[in-house]
Amino acid sequence: MENDQTVFQSPQPPGGQMPPLPGREPLNNPLPQNPPDNPPPPLSGPPPTAPQEPKPSNENKRKLPVRGLLRILIGAVVVLIVVSVIFFAVNTLFGGKSNTATGGELTFWGLWEDEKTMKAVIDDFQRQNPSIKVKYEKQDVKQYRETLQTRIDNGNGPDIFLFHNSWYPMLSSILLPFPSKTISKDEYLNSFYPVVQKDLIQNGAIYGVPMSIDTLAMYVNKDIFSSAGLVYPKTWNDFVDFARILTVKDEEGKIKTAGAAMGTFDNISHASDIVSLLFLQNSVDLADMESSRDRALGALNFYTSFATDVNNVWDITLDPSILAFSKGNLAMFFGYSWDYFTIKAFNPNLNFEITTVPQLPNQSINMASYWASGVSAKSTHQKEALMFVSFLAQRETEEKMYLEQSKERTFGEPYARVDLAATASENPLVYPFLTQAPTAGSSFFVDATYDNGLNQQLNTYLGNAINSIYNAGSTESAFDTLTEGMTQVLSQYGQ
Repeated sequence: MENDQTVFQSPQPPGGQMPPLPGREPLNNPLPQNPPDNPPPPLSGPPPTAPQEPKPSNENKRKLPVRGLLRILIGAVVVLIVVSVIFFAVNTLFGGKSNTATGGELTFWGLWEDEKTMKAVIDDFQRQNPSIKVKYEKQDVKQYRETLQTRIDNGNGPDIFLFHNSWYPMLSSILLPFPSKTISKDEYLNSFYPVVQKDLIQNGAIYGVPMSIDTLAMYVNKDIFSSAGLVYPKTWNDFVDFARILTVKDEEGKIKTAGAAMGTFDNISHASDIVSLLFLQNSVDLADMESSRDRALGALNFYTSFATDVNNVWDITLDPSILAFSKGNLAMFFGYSWDYFTIKAFNPNLNFEITTVPQLPNQSINMASYWASGVSAKSTHQKEALMFVSFLAQRETEEKMYLEQSKERTFGEPYARVDLAATASENPLVYPFLTQAPTAGSSFFVDATYDNGLNQQLNTYLGNAINSIYNAGSTESAFDTLTEGMTQVLSQYGQ
């Protein structure tokens, strides 16, 4: 953003006009091009005799063949040594694994899909690779990250596992970098969105294949908007105005219908993701927030103003935002694709629509949160595991996965591959998330990972900052505490 007209700041008090929103190689060690030359062939048979020399005695006739045999044996030993050296070099270059899959059983840990859904995809892989068996195990998301690390460190973990896009700092020691024959860098760059490339390519190596892509979108109550004669907001200026218009309060000022769920932390689903979206749109450097202090303060003030302003549209006494939306008491809710199923399960008759999030002028910046498959650095079947991950990255596999998921619910996880986005263009429940993917960023401030680590620790500091501002604390002081906490947490994970 180039000027003060494109940054977040707190909305003006009621009666004022809202100003413009305010002041964000693969490890493929090549084999030697020219292996060492083989030693010259050993001599065989007795040496030629000179003309007119006396014939050798019977004793010499017995010794000459022995010398030739010794030369043959010595030459054979030399050849064996050279072959062994070359084999050892190849074995070392490929991480101790053979170039040819020898088969075996792989264990694949997942979180969201049942074995029935995964079976068709796994069966396709096993038909192509009959010597390899894949055992899928759905894990409990609670304690998953800790269990995963402990089991792998102890040598009895899975060969392939699901991990969140923000977890690389926590899992770097157990994630195996992909060699180029698994998936080349060019293929990866052409297949997946920029946010995936940023998150899963570290130090020049690829560490995961995304199983889907999800972005923070805006859910809107169609009946509430229709009654007010409003269209869905595309800018934050309109969002602020519409949130105020759509908020209904009783005689005592208590909110009965909220225009938007923003401003607090503990009763807003994805509060950390929403704040991350504002940080990203406001050009806040999430790796060094102090360097963009004013922009970060602007985003925090803008977010909390929805609850602290005298003309507030949300407060801490209300239901959790996803519940309030499901009940029909909230006009605009920010959520991911999987929130659809929670809302429909609670209220099948709710009349709502999914659309893109508001933007600052002349920009398109969004927020992504997704899961990827990686290979254990301690797997005893790395070759086979990499073959399976390569299979998961293929277009046909992802199409099959989506099809199987759609048999169990209304729609599957939004496609991770760029070349599949257009196939969902006619699906209004999926396409809004995909249209935002090309311009999405990511953040360590993200919820619903249940990591009990990096994400949770950072969200605790962010939540404390939001709560402090909501309770009339200084934004500057809250920000200072937040950045100090971030520095401590990130340093634990080498960031």
